[in-house]
Amino acid sequence: MTQRFFWLILQKLLSAAYTAAEHHFNAMTTTYLQVENLSKAFGDKVLFEGISFSIMKDQKTALIAKNGTGKSTLLDIIGQKTYADSGSVVFRNDLTIGYLQQDPVLDNSLTVRQQILAVNNKLARISADYEEALASGDHDRIAAAQAAMDASGAWDYEAEMRQILGKLHIDNLDQVIGTLSGGQKKRIALADVLIEHPDMLILDEPTNHLDTEMTEWLEKYLHDTRTTLLMVTHDRYFLDNVCDCIIEMEDNTTYTYSGNYAYYLRKRDERIQNLSAAIDKANNLLRRESEWISRMPKARGGKAKYRIDSFYELKEFASKRIDNRKVDIATGTAYRLGNKVVDLKHVSKSFDGRKLIDDFTYSFQKNDKVGICGVNGCGKSTLLNIIMGQLAPDSGVVEIGETVMPGYYRQSGIEYDEDQRVIDIIKDIAEVVVLGDGRKLSASQFLEYFLFPPKMQYTPVAKLSGGERRRLFLMTVLMQNPNLLILDEPTNDLDIVTLNVLEDFLNAFGGCLIVVSHDRYFLDKVAEQLLVFEDNGRIRSFPGNYTVYLTQKEDERQQERQTAQQLDEPSTPKKSDTHQSERRKKNFTYKLNQEYQQLEKDIAALEAEKADIEQLLSGGTSDIAEITKLSQRMDEILADLDAKESRWLELEEIRESDAV
Repeated sequence: MTQRFFWLILQKLLSAAYTAAEHHFNAMTTTYLQVENLSKAFGDKVLFEGISFSIMKDQKTALIAKNGTGKSTLLDIIGQKTYADSGSVVFRNDLTIGYLQQDPVLDNSLTVRQQILAVNNKLARISADYEEALASGDHDRIAAAQAAMDASGAWDYEAEMRQILGKLHIDNLDQVIGTLSGGQKKRIALADVLIEHPDMLILDEPTNHLDTEMTEWLEKYLHDTRTTLLMVTHDRYFLDNVCDCIIEMEDNTTYTYSGNYAYYLRKRDERIQNLSAAIDKANNLLRRESEWISRMPKARGGKAKYRIDSFYELKEFASKRIDNRKVDIATGTAYRLGNKVVDLKHVSKSFDGRKLIDDFTYSFQKNDKVGICGVNGCGKSTLLNIIMGQLAPDSGVVEIGETVMPGYYRQSGIEYDEDQRVIDIIKDIAEVVVLGDGRKLSASQFLEYFLFPPKMQYTPVAKLSGGERRRLFLMTVLMQNPNLLILDEPTNDLDIVTLNVLEDFLNAFGGCLIVVSHDRYFLDKVAEQLLVFEDNGRIRSFPGNYTVYLTQKEDERQQERQTAQQLDEPSTPKKSDTHQSERRKKNFTYKLNQEYQQLEKDIAALEAEKADIEQLLSGGTSDIAEITKLSQRMDEILADLDAKESRWLELEEIRESDAV
């Protein structure tokens, strides 16, 4: 190997390290968003007060808080969809923002294609003209549109748009928005903001209405992109793999954790332990100060006045409550469950000629915890409705045990009387909840376990957030103490605190649990076996949780690749043929030498251009538009250099071998 060979490797390593360090420094010194003393209330209900935080360039930040704290309202304020009562939201100048609302508002009169292309940028307009030209069938118009696509480089925009739409299973671009479901509209709105490549993305529950396959794609997409991100999500694997910063809202205060979800959990526990120790210390001091206050005469000097003021501050701090309890309310079920729970024998079901369930046989046992997963529309909810007797199979038999007491949490939820109070809804079902171990809880105590404090229990349903309503519906199912519990997407719209409570409850549940969910973390926590919907209505059973299933599927894919590779490999050549082949591979031909020399020239030219751009970027005289253009060109140069240097190294090895 030549000295240049080793020098180039060292140069590449140093260049990569310098570029990464420079990029990190620039990102950490550029503020994209500054929120200062933001407050919002609806009537007498204060959502948040005096909230402050900042988002830096390239940060991927998640906002975590309980339902009803105002996460979506806060994002609406930042996304300029509503106004704060006080405070300020300041973005960096010339920043482009893409905002996905939890319930996006789209133009129901447009087609999907029109919605996606109805944005105010040059490439989108050129792509829209091209799409319209294709639809017209006018050859001259198509030719002109193709020329415009060539001149502007809009083909890349078009290709990425198609890729994003395909990954989100948005296939029919001529459908009218008004005919689509809420989940389809959410996916279209998500595609809309992703295609635009804004400088900053604000996403409110982006994984809602996505199946596991789409969620995993979006997770990788956001992880790999440089777009700055602020989002609200309850998907904890998503948080762990995408975010590098967590902002927690609690008690009108924000706590920032510079790490992913696993780091946040560790540091939050440390914070709570420290706070708990401080509260204990304050209570000990409060007892001594209370004795002093009771002994003090009425006539007090200035020093006593200062101590009295401190006493009341201490009293307020010592009265703080730390809501960090673990649920321990179900160790069994109040109703005995026999050996026979649910038997499905050769069950099949089709809709509009499409087979959702094909000849499925399975027996659910009394201690089973079964997770059901698959792509959207594959038939998961259909299977649950068949088990519950709300839908008849086309063929096959469903047998339910005589001792089964089912509880069914439906994805659609239920309608409440808006004026009815939370406590009254629970009391209408039962004044007392009997637990599996014989203990009894009042309706109020049961509500408190599921994070409805006494003050909130007397709130009308009209004032509850979407997540709080779903939590209330979930409670009305759980409190009936079923021994067969069927949950269809129970994690949608629930905050992370509630999810932890629910997982603890389900892990202690003593009956048979059947749950449909796209939340991988949730399935890992509660499911001990999976039923996975595959193509053509086939349902496969996998022992273990979702991580076990993924590992098994990856092993199967790897085995398939190895088998395919072995089939593609030619038979072993004769020794003389191998020797000749090796000699041919080692020959540094005239053509390869020409390519080698040209690569050296190209690499030198790219290095010179790279140095010029670095000088311009560090000079501080360029405006934002010029910096953006230079940064994009720098990315292209680095990618080009990487490819050309890799090829140069390959040719250098051949040249060295040929010289030996």
